[in-house]
Amino acid sequence: MMIEPPIDSLQEKANGNKYILSIVASKRAKEIETTRRGELATADKKSISIALDEIYNGEVEPSDLDD
Repeated sequence: MMIEPPIDSLQEKANGNKYILSIVASKRAKEIETTRRGELATADKKSISIALDEIYNGEVEPSDLDD
């Protein structure tokens, strides 16, 4: 079973820091849950998967979520 996106690639997006990656992913997942609640009810992906995809694609960066 292959995990997508690959954890090594995700970790590179957070300057090699797994802690930063987890914080950014969790904050973005919470944002997704609050803004797209209706969409998530019928989606086949969970908010954390969407957040990790966004980080992998460069749509979200650690500096975007400094709150």
